[in-house]
Amino acid sequence: QVQLVESGGGLVQAGGSLRLSCAASGGTFSIYNMGWFRQAPGKEREFVAAISWSGGSTYYAVAVKGRFTISRDNAERTVYLQMNSLKPEDTAVYYCAVQRRGNVSSRFRDYDYWGQGTQVTVSS
Repeated sequence: QVQLVESGGGLVQAGGSLRLSCAASGGTFSIYNMGWFRQAPGKEREFVAAISWSGGSTYYAVAVKGRFTISRDNAERTVYLQMNSLKPEDTAVYYCAVQRRGNVSSRFRDYDYWGQGTQVTVSS
């Protein structure tokens, strides 16, 4: 069993930055791929970014590439999402998730454990 707790969300003006954190407990964090997803009101959950267990490979949704950076610290059992140049359309609840098996995926069904989410609101 893996527990995930996100933090770092909040209200920011367009063009601003936020850094989300996701702390993991339980399981073997250093061998899991990790992902960030988001869900806006009335919309489906969508992939944002993912990182391999070693941190050597990262993947991004087209909508955030060049603005967001995913990273991890296996010693701290934490994954991060640095979000720059934020836009109003980035407003959503952001979730981190654990993928225990397989190659790094952008599909939410491939992820096994989820955090409770943290709200990000970008004002125009």
